[in-house]
Amino acid sequence: MSSRRSGKSVSRIKTGSFERRLSLTRAGLFAGTRMASHMATNWLSSKETREERHKAMLSTQARFLVDELGKLKGSVVKIGQVMALYGEHFLPEEVTTALHTLEDQTTSLEWPAIERVLKAELGDEKLAQLDIDPDPIGAASLGQVHRAVRRSDGLELVLKIQYPGVADAVDSDLNAVAQILKMARLVSFGPEFEDWLEEVREMMHREVDYRLEASTTEKFRKMLADDPRFIVPRVLPEYSSPQVIASTYEYGHPVSSETVGELSLERRSELGKAALELFFRELFIWGEIQTDPNFGNYRIRIAGEEGDDTDHDRIVLLDFGAVQAYSREFLDPVIQMIQASYEDNLEAVIDGGVKLRFMSRDWPQDVLETFGRVCMSVLEPLSGDHDSWPDYAVNSKGQYRWKQSDLPSRVARQAARSAISRYFRVPPSEFVFLNRKLIGVYTFIAVLYSEFNGEPLLRKYLYGEGDDRPDASATSQSTKA
Repeated sequence: MSSRRSGKSVSRIKTGSFERRLSLTRAGLFAGTRMASHMATNWLSSKETREERHKAMLSTQARFLVDELGKLKGSVVKIGQVMALYGEHFLPEEVTTALHTLEDQTTSLEWPAIERVLKAELGDEKLAQLDIDPDPIGAASLGQVHRAVRRSDGLELVLKIQYPGVADAVDSDLNAVAQILKMARLVSFGPEFEDWLEEVREMMHREVDYRLEASTTEKFRKMLADDPRFIVPRVLPEYSSPQVIASTYEYGHPVSSETVGELSLERRSELGKAALELFFRELFIWGEIQTDPNFGNYRIRIAGEEGDDTDHDRIVLLDFGAVQAYSREFLDPVIQMIQASYEDNLEAVIDGGVKLRFMSRDWPQDVLETFGRVCMSVLEPLSGDHDSWPDYAVNSKGQYRWKQSDLPSRVARQAARSAISRYFRVPPSEFVFLNRKLIGVYTFIAVLYSEFNGEPLLRKYLYGEGDDRPDASATSQSTKA
């Protein structure tokens, strides 16, 4: 088998808690000393100068710490990425901006080290059944992926192999990153930050729990088995273990590839509808949501290509390590806000925000109403009030143009122009993850340049309209199996 990836490789990844803590502690002490010196010399300046210099120092500190995190690889890199993606309400803007530059680990582990993991996890007899490409097709911060062929029948599969020691390092790495942020005076520790930090900890433990990911993958495969628009790889338990997930190889094109972009508008719009409906099924029926919006988790298989005999272009779903289950206590107010937004019921939107604890009845009424309107504007592509859409967001057939609408930027500007930032509370961590998922779905549809109105799909899940109404009783129970 030929290599699908080129790049640097290393013989080992440092996961020893002592050497990692030592490196992070040194960095934290250096950054903390530098910040203390800055604060001591900056207090005599004018207010404007102090603020400008403080922002510059935060950026310098954040860039320095990101460089230090990047040197250690492993779960530290993943922790930094998670903080960048979900930390906007908890970390200074300068910190999240710097963390966004923390690229995923592209350095792979050399084959002898990976082979040792496979032998320890699967044994020589199982490995002898497979012809494994020693060059990975992908490498990330927690592990890497190799293609393989089963010798007995030619079945193509992929092996997702976790780096040795990564799972054991999650807690110590997260504690060290939190400590370094504190030592560098980049964050103020309080109950909300501590709660969010624990949510990140739980997410990281889910990411390295390959048994859980394997079972979740199979669960989603069964739930989507009758929907021809989706493909979920089949897990092969005989070649899987706590550090290895074996699954069928499912080919496809990147979402943003030229090949996908050359599909007709109708076909790209159908793929967009499929992505939106999948999100609705996760939210309204299953209560389990894949919260990682990374486009690397998706591929597009084009109808008729490479022997595919279906009439549908299909979305290949590749990674289920970030699936989160949500309680009705959280989901019901979210759905209340969605339905109220669709029905233009501002008071019910506000009530849902209060139940979710990021709005307060103590706020002035005009602030509550402004915040409610901002929330409602997020559902613009799903609205029945097409007259409120900007001209550039509608095509000649009256269909919503997801890319051209520039909705995320318009919502952000609307929020920035209002006074709500002075009152805004840190939302519950569940809402932060769900919000990122929604942005990811919108972006997925926009990258496809899809053009369609989301209202019929929303009504299907809000009111059970349409010929193919969702079967809540069947699917909701399957998630509990």
